[in-house]
Amino acid sequence: MKKVCNSFKAAFAMFSKIPMPLVDWSPDSLRYMLIFFPWVGVVVGALVFLLYRLCIFFEIGTELTAALLVVLPVIVTGGIHLDGFLDTSDAMASWQEREKRLEILKDSHTGAFAIINCVCLLVLYYGAMVQSCGTGWAIKEIALSFVISRCLAGLGVISFPKATKKGTVARFSKNASETLVGTLLLLSLFFIMGEMLAVQALAGAVSFVVALVVFLHYRYHSLKYFGGITGDLSGAFVCRCEVAIALTNAVLTVLVKA
Repeated sequence: MKKVCNSFKAAFAMFSKIPMPLVDWSPDSLRYMLIFFPWVGVVVGALVFLLYRLCIFFEIGTELTAALLVVLPVIVTGGIHLDGFLDTSDAMASWQEREKRLEILKDSHTGAFAIINCVCLLVLYYGAMVQSCGTGWAIKEIALSFVISRCLAGLGVISFPKATKKGTVARFSKNASETLVGTLLLLSLFFIMGEMLAVQALAGAVSFVVALVVFLHYRYHSLKYFGGITGDLSGAFVCRCEVAIALTNAVLTVLVKA
């Protein structure tokens, strides 16, 4: 039980800015950590939906509501996944050999292409939020996207080839109890799929398919250009998956009304 509690605290300490009691970062503490990775998404999604309801209650305008919904996940997570997206953008924009791309992923400096791609990503996310704000089911689907993206990212960590043997992802995978973690992540994934279908059947089904397509592209892209996945590539996937689901539901708000 102590190991499970440590893994829970480690997950929230690593992937969010939510204050946690002292965490034991020993291999035993990391053994079940990925099981609780989607739970971070549960908290983020719940806060996003709560903020949305508060904005409606206080009659806050659509544009400001959308901006708040975009910024809130960054605040809760500390931007850890967005940092991975920035590093990945820089590495891909370099058009260097694989080894050089991996070096750029580790570089703490931020290049122009990372900023450009980040602005584009956030503008698309904001636009999707503006379009979705008038439709309750769309916001619910977007809130669930924070869970499904982390379920898939966790499955990627334990099942995809690693680009390096010393990175964060390699360490998490090595210390994880892969059979148990993989099984529970899959169960969580199917549970969330059921929740998405229950909210709105068409939107839930299409959103799940879109998430899987982004996930498969993440694997293909990582293996082709980096020889495997890293923590930064995993973070970039989380960002792309969430924005893709948001854009999907934004489009569906128009189609469903029609």
